[in-house]
Amino acid sequence: MVEWVQSADGMWQYFALFIISLLPFLDVFYIIPVGILFDMSPVAVGVIAFLGNFLMVLVFAIFFRQIAEWRRKRKEQKGITEPSKRETRAKHIWDKYGLPVFALLSPSILGTDLAALMALLFGSSRKKVVTWLGVSLVIWSVVMTVASVYGLQYIKWYE
Repeated sequence: MVEWVQSADGMWQYFALFIISLLPFLDVFYIIPVGILFDMSPVAVGVIAFLGNFLMVLVFAIFFRQIAEWRRKRKEQKGITEPSKRETRAKHIWDKYGLPVFALLSPSILGTDLAALMALLFGSSRKKVVTWLGVSLVIWSVVMTVASVYGLQYIKWYE
């Protein structure tokens, strides 16, 4: 997928990055450094990564019942009865701190897509999940953009 972004030119490079940012588990932690590494505009990369990830949070919020049912059936078919380590860790954070802290920490633990689904399954309203994960994505997008720009400058990959 990275080759797809690298081989594209001009606006198509940004479009390719947006499409990749829509994919589950490819959050701002991956998309932003890749875009900046390819000499794309840091601000545009941050905005594109945010928009792609936030769009998926909205999709999960709208269709969470169908997605949760599909996920349950899939686990059932595989014979998985116990929650995964990620799910256990997410539930612990949820029980201890609630939605705001869960939304701020979960992108680094679960990814925003799975975090949205988990928060909805834990009983939060769609509006609160979308709001808090949106705030979290803005913060993480800014942090990752700044860290990627200065980090790549520091190690002399980006000039």
